[in-house]
Amino acid sequence: CRFQIAGISDLVRPVTDEERALYEPIDFSLTEFSSDAGGAHVIHKEDKIRTLMQRWRYPSLSIHGVEGAFYGVGGKTVIPGRVVGKFSIRLVPDMTPDQAIEVTRRHVERVFAGLGSPNEMRLWCEHPGKPWLANPDHPNYVAGRKATELVWGVTPDFTREGGSIPITLTFTEATGKTVLMLPLGRSDDGAHGQNEKFDRENYIQGIKLLAAYCEELTKLPRE
Repeated sequence: CRFQIAGISDLVRPVTDEERALYEPIDFSLTEFSSDAGGAHVIHKEDKIRTLMQRWRYPSLSIHGVEGAFYGVGGKTVIPGRVVGKFSIRLVPDMTPDQAIEVTRRHVERVFAGLGSPNEMRLWCEHPGKPWLANPDHPNYVAGRKATELVWGVTPDFTREGGSIPITLTFTEATGKTVLMLPLGRSDDGAHGQNEKFDRENYIQGIKLLAAYCEELTKLPRE
C-alpha cells in the first residue's frame, strides 16, 4: 500500500496467513482485468493476490473532480479565483473516519504550508462512513455457500469490495447479527450505469438461490 499520507497505512489491520489463503482459490484473471480496465498492464503484474488486496483490503484514494475556472471542451486561459477539488478515501478495517480525517488534514495542511502560498485552503469531509467486514466462516455464510453450490453448481468466491454500502454496518449494529451480501447478478451488469442490466437467467436463478438460502438457514443451530 503506497499511500503518501503519513499515518494512513498504520491504521490498517495487518494481513494474517488465514486471510491471505482466502485469495488463492479466487477465480481472477490479471489479463482480463487489464483488458477490462483499458490499460496495457496492471501495477502488480503477475501477482493475483497482491492485485486483489490492493483492490479490496487496502485503502485507496480517488479524485472525483475539480470545480473552478474553465473545464469544458477546448482550451481557455482562465485563472480561477477559487478552486474546489473532490476526493475520497476508501476506509478498511480497522480505520475509523475520525482517524482518517485527522491524518489527512495534517498531511494536506503540511503540504500546503510548504508551498508558501498567500492563498487560503480549507478541507472538509461531507460523507464519512465506517468500513464493514464479516466473517466468511460464520454459519450464515456457510448457508449462502451451500445454497450457491446447489443452484449454480460452483463453490462461490468470498470477495471484498470497495463500494459504499453503509447500511450493512447499520443492520449489523442494530440487530447484533451477521449480515450476508448474497449476489444475484453478473460482474458485467454495470451497476448504477446508464446501461445497467439484469439477465433473465440470473433473475430466475436468483429466486432459486434465495429459496435455497432460506432452507439452509433452517438447518443452522439456534443461537
